[in-house]
Amino acid sequence: MLRVGLTGGLASGKSFVGEALASLGCHLLKADELGHRLLMPGTAVYDRVVAEFGPSILDAEGRIQRRALGSVVFADPERLARLNAIVHPAVIEEEERWMQRVAAEDPHGIAVVEAAILIETGSYRRFDRIVLAVCAREQQIERAMKRDGLSREEALQRLERQMPLEEKKKFADFIIDTSGEKEQTLAQVRRLYEELRRLAA
Repeated sequence: MLRVGLTGGLASGKSFVGEALASLGCHLLKADELGHRLLMPGTAVYDRVVAEFGPSILDAEGRIQRRALGSVVFADPERLARLNAIVHPAVIEEEERWMQRVAAEDPHGIAVVEAAILIETGSYRRFDRIVLAVCAREQQIERAMKRDGLSREEALQRLERQMPLEEKKKFADFIIDTSGEKEQTLAQVRRLYEELRRLAA
């Protein structure tokens, strides 16, 4: 089985690329969704995050408000590092379990893990190939504002906490440019899929 890490930056189009790969036949796991599940009440991760960041990040039902948590950690690199130290080991453990299941069910399959900070955390080393979704910085800002309802300042603050896409290119085996029309991106993804298929075989 081929282990593929799919990454990018804030609103650089990695989810679109991930969905396109899944529609072609890849197995897809979104680390972000995994992270959301691990932050739900009743998990060990939830307990540790609330103990670390206090009740101000909770809504009336006691659920973690990701935007409130984001505004705390993206303003302070040390607090972001503390959050990552709590959440990431648990996410990686779940990813590994999922990849083992995929390998057992589909030995010649392609398992794609879509994750924002694969490179920053050194996690990219766990994969056979790394795919990077890129677009112009201004597009990232505009997309993040539109998609997540962020202010320009919030979008910039998040971008500042990430490794620039230019730097990430050094770690990538494949680069998908999502700055054009969707059809242009899909054409690149189809070519990528053919190459991954060949490698998986």
